[in-house]
Amino acid sequence: MDADAGSESRPVRTPDEPLPPARIRSSVSIPLQLGPDRFVPAEVVSFHGLADQGEHVAVVFGDALKQECPLVRVHSECLTGDVLGSARCDCGPQLRESMDLLRTGGGLLLYLRQEGRGIGLYNKLEAYLLQDVGMDTFAANRALNFGDDLRDYRVAAQMLAALGTHQVDMLTNNPAKAAGLSERGIVVRRRLSTGVHVTQANRRYLMAKIDHAGHEINVDDVRSAK
Repeated sequence: MDADAGSESRPVRTPDEPLPPARIRSSVSIPLQLGPDRFVPAEVVSFHGLADQGEHVAVVFGDALKQECPLVRVHSECLTGDVLGSARCDCGPQLRESMDLLRTGGGLLLYLRQEGRGIGLYNKLEAYLLQDVGMDTFAANRALNFGDDLRDYRVAAQMLAALGTHQVDMLTNNPAKAAGLSERGIVVRRRLSTGVHVTQANRRYLMAKIDHAGHEINVDDVRSAK
């Protein structure tokens, strides 16, 4: 039997094509463990009708949905950093820092299933091998015939709109994330930077994000950290 038989084809949309609104599929209460003895209540929300049909989720902390302009973190999935604790990137520490801030004052975490800046887990591991022989993270992507960054922030804007949120304060060092929301009608009132999480293993990675992608990270902090 053909492996694709019975599967639904996914519509291909251009970045500028208007999107139909997404809608909430379900909202589930899940207590999150953010420390050895610290449990925080949260709502995990899934959606119908996202542009790429991916299984992206929103995590709602506190009274975020009642706030006129909640704090929002748009975080791209990183299994190696978020789950395994890889020191080759700063994703895990950024996620933990963000969740601490969001649970304190209420806020939204949009967790996008866009591993490896959109190239997928296995390809990201292949890119690591190329980085081990001297390429930076962006050159490694290109060597594998991918663009520098394939992430699609249209889905983040759809998720916020479905939640009734149209104005946000955004927690990010990446201007492209804020621009991606603004281009889809979400007002980014202000952008707050995350901390600088430097290790010996991720210093080159952070410098590449500054030099090639315009991330607003303090260069001196990256260079001087031990």
